[in-house]
Amino acid sequence: MRKFDTKVQDLKYRVLREVARQAWDDRLAETAIDIPKKIVPGKTPTMRCCVYKERAILAERVKIAMGGDKSNPNVIEVIDIACDECPMGGYEITNACRGCLAHRCEEACRFGAITFDSNHVAHIDKTKCKECGACAKVCPYSAIHNYKRPCETSCKVKAISMGDEKQACIDNSKCISCGACVYQCPFGAITDKSFILNVIDAIKKSENNTKYKVYAVVAPSISSQFTYAKLGQVITGLRELGFHTVIEAALGADMVAQAESKELVEKGFLTSSCCPAFVDYIEKNFPDLKQYISHNLSPMATIAKYIKEHEAPCKIVFIGPCTAKKMEVQKESVRQYVDVAMTFEELQALFDSKGIDITMLPEGVLDNASYFGRIFARCGGLSDAVAEGIKEQGLDFELKPCSCDGIEACKVALLQKSKNRLDANFIEGMACIGGCIGGAGCLTHGEKNKAEVDKYGKLAHEKTITEAIQSFSHVEPKK
Repeated sequence: MRKFDTKVQDLKYRVLREVARQAWDDRLAETAIDIPKKIVPGKTPTMRCCVYKERAILAERVKIAMGGDKSNPNVIEVIDIACDECPMGGYEITNACRGCLAHRCEEACRFGAITFDSNHVAHIDKTKCKECGACAKVCPYSAIHNYKRPCETSCKVKAISMGDEKQACIDNSKCISCGACVYQCPFGAITDKSFILNVIDAIKKSENNTKYKVYAVVAPSISSQFTYAKLGQVITGLRELGFHTVIEAALGADMVAQAESKELVEKGFLTSSCCPAFVDYIEKNFPDLKQYISHNLSPMATIAKYIKEHEAPCKIVFIGPCTAKKMEVQKESVRQYVDVAMTFEELQALFDSKGIDITMLPEGVLDNASYFGRIFARCGGLSDAVAEGIKEQGLDFELKPCSCDGIEACKVALLQKSKNRLDANFIEGMACIGGCIGGAGCLTHGEKNKAEVDKYGKLAHEKTITEAIQSFSHVEPKK
């Protein structure tokens, strides 16, 4: 029944589920040490060389599921003991080397790193190699290959390097917490901290929402997840977990689209502020362009702000596909509105920790947002929504959007803007390929998810941004 892309995700889920089970029963302090052995019983290893190493890694996963290293401000952590299976990497001579007489590779290397044996076969001295790639470029047989670890390849901001012990190290000054490395590491040696204990604590201390109300704000990309059930059943499941009610982050997207279209017309050029990883990327790599970042809060924070201003006391839990949202909620401008952020992976673990089979539940209703708010979840959706906002408000402005699908596309657009060569007046930045539907915290990833989001958008009762905002502002949130 459970649908994950990889067994690494499944392992992560099993740890989260067990941690949550013990937390609901107030037994975690006593039983946390026993969780690794519960997941890997007996003496036969299933993943590593021995059960003892498997359990040691799982013990680290339990710590991360409980909040991780408090001294590390980043929500992305490396499990050192798990990061030991990849080859050293770098440039290596393959069997394609024919022992030619030209020795172009040797001539191209300015560091004296290449030597030859008696058969004229080339060898690279790793102590001298600077990994410039000059040798690979000139080899007539393409016999020199650059072997990169999956985490390094996936990190487009070059925040990952190899430490002295050949384990992955994350440079927090470069990392944007997008989680690409989390999803791509085939050994699960990099993962995101979980704050599900904070969620469980908030629900339990609310005493069935009598002391305060706990709201679940769900990202529109939820429409492409939990495909084994109906979306309405997921909504009911959230209420079964103990949430007072469920609100669409897409309604916040409607509010953002309306405000952002006005700001764009006033300023003439903007970059979006919806994706926290994209915003972080600008701040760290293009500080001169910070002035163009939209001053609007993200859809998550916008709707949370509205709820907190109209419903006090309450707590807000955001549920979505994004690991970077866990960093966003720590910002001074956001933390007063959003109490906790968690992923769809973690939500699945919470359902199962309480024995909630959502396929057996009746369908709840989630119909607050417009079509345009809901399509924020995929690349290009934000630009379409801003265009609609301009249209609905009768603003005289020609929108020229640049929709960036992934952080590499964002880099190109920002470079062009920094050199005044960008033929656009609005940059929609999405750090993940496909947009939010490609987030690291999704259960599944794929092109089909875009179609599911569009389908979900077309089911919206409110057909315009204005209608969605007006409808919500005149009624009490559904219980």
